[in-house]
Amino acid sequence: MSDAALLEKFPLFQNVPAEALAKIAALSEELTLASGETVFKEGQNAHKLHFLLKGSIALRVGMMTKPDSVTVSFVAKPYDCFGWSGIVPPSHYTATAYCEEETSILAIPGDEFLQVMREYPQAGFDVMRRVAELIADRLRNSRHALLKTL
Repeated sequence: MSDAALLEKFPLFQNVPAEALAKIAALSEELTLASGETVFKEGQNAHKLHFLLKGSIALRVGMMTKPDSVTVSFVAKPYDCFGWSGIVPPSHYTATAYCEEETSILAIPGDEFLQVMREYPQAGFDVMRRVAELIADRLRNSRHALLKTL
């Protein structure tokens, strides 16, 4: 469990009411992973939303024509979000998240998170708009990384 004061630092949660942050904090779990560990794998059912606290994450996608994977994005800034598939249907991770070094993350169960957002519709709208911006940014990064491999 985290606390609401920490969540206030997360760009995704800007202007979210303190009561909602307290509920989200109660759902959250802090995890520490070693370098080389996997947070989640591409194609797995997605059930959590993740945030970087310390360290760095490489987001990699598999190549259909080769056994290799391509790093399409890095998450290296504290409080940045990844694993958005945990709150966006069809709820399958679109990349594999590898720890580039010892990494601390915050994980929030997606279904419970969405329930809190339903209780605070304006905050939910603002958060999901930011998630859409994050998805668009990752899509641009992925496209650029994949085009460089051709």
